[in-house]
Amino acid sequence: MEESGNLLRSADNQSRVSIPVQVVFKVLMTAFPVAQIAVGAVHLNDCPQQRYIPIFLLVSGISGLVMGMVCLPCARRNEDRGWSPVSGLCGTASTLLTTFTFCWFITGNVWIYSIYPANYNQTVPGLPYCNKIVYQFAFWTSTLMYIGLGAMLLGCIFVLIYLWLYGRRQTIGRFNWTI
Repeated sequence: MEESGNLLRSADNQSRVSIPVQVVFKVLMTAFPVAQIAVGAVHLNDCPQQRYIPIFLLVSGISGLVMGMVCLPCARRNEDRGWSPVSGLCGTASTLLTTFTFCWFITGNVWIYSIYPANYNQTVPGLPYCNKIVYQFAFWTSTLMYIGLGAMLLGCIFVLIYLWLYGRRQTIGRFNWTI
């Protein structure tokens, strides 16, 4: 049992990213949620064809910002003292926020793709429209999310195929693992 604990500590130490790099990454990643909040707030009533799309953008932006801030490096576990109550709370909050964001993303996609192609013409009487900026921003952000997830999935598949074909050996700590 002690060997598995050493293995986990060794893997954890090897995958550490410095705190300044984490902070810079999180600051850069706040631009996207801020843009979602701005577009959703400015055009809150500009999509009668599907009135939930601007709300989807607002809530997505807010949840993205909260997810970025909920687990700051100060909530990390201390190597000497183990897990703290703050890190446990951070893990629970992160899990709940991730679950909510995933469900909200699916719901937003239903709203976005259900009116594809959207009517951008607001001059036709009796026909609901959706502001072009709002709809295209929501459409392309969700589509780019799918493209990113697909690229990550393909990358994982290629790594697994590579490891399977070449039977690469990895040494972690004092253990040899054949994959």
